[in-house]
Amino acid sequence: MLINLSGLSTPDVYFTMTQTILPRPIAWVLSENANGSLNLAPFSYFNAVSSDPPMVMFSIGLQDDGSFKDTLTNLTERPEMVIHIASCHQLADLNLSSATLPPGVSEVQAGELDTAAVDGFRLPRLSDCRIAFMSRVDSIQRIGNNRQHIVFAEIHSVHVSDDCVQRDEHGRLVVLADRIEPLARLGASQYAAFGDIMTAKRPA
Repeated sequence: MLINLSGLSTPDVYFTMTQTILPRPIAWVLSENANGSLNLAPFSYFNAVSSDPPMVMFSIGLQDDGSFKDTLTNLTERPEMVIHIASCHQLADLNLSSATLPPGVSEVQAGELDTAAVDGFRLPRLSDCRIAFMSRVDSIQRIGNNRQHIVFAEIHSVHVSDDCVQRDEHGRLVVLADRIEPLARLGASQYAAFGDIMTAKRPA
C-alpha cells in the first residue's frame, strides 16, 4: 500500500505518521507554571540532535482552539525544564499527565508524583524517573502550516539512577538500558515495553 500524504487531512497525516515512525522515545517534560506550580506533559516527537552542545528537540502542537499548550507558554516565559525518560512502570502516570487541565493546574500535584531537588538546577526532577535531563531552552522555532513549534533544549546535566549504571573495561560510564526499561510510543493509544537487546558492532 502506498499512502499519499498530500491527499490526507492533517489529523490523518498525524495518525499515519505516529503509526509508522516507531517506536518513538517520549520526552516527559516538567516546566514551571506562572503561579509557581509544576507542569508535566509527554511529547513523542522527540530526539537528540547534537552533542556539542548537548541538545535535544521536541515538537509541540497547539490546543484544539489554536492556543498554546501550557508547556510552550511556560518555556517561552521561563526557559528551564527537566526532560524525563519514563520507564514502563510509569505508563499510568505518564498517560494521566497528558490530560488537558486548566492553565496553572499542576499535573505533578494531580498525579501525586514525588519530586527531588537537583544540585545546581532551579527545578526539581521526578523522583521515580531513572533518567532526567536538566535543560534550558536554546531556541523555539515555529514550523509548518499548523503552527507547530520545535523546542531545542540544551542539556545542563543528566541524572541516571545509580543502579542503572556501571563502568566498562575502559572506565567509561555505561547506562544499562534493560534496567531503565524505557517506555516507547507507538500509534493511537499504544505503547511499547523494552524488548530484547541486539548488538551489532559498526564495521571498521
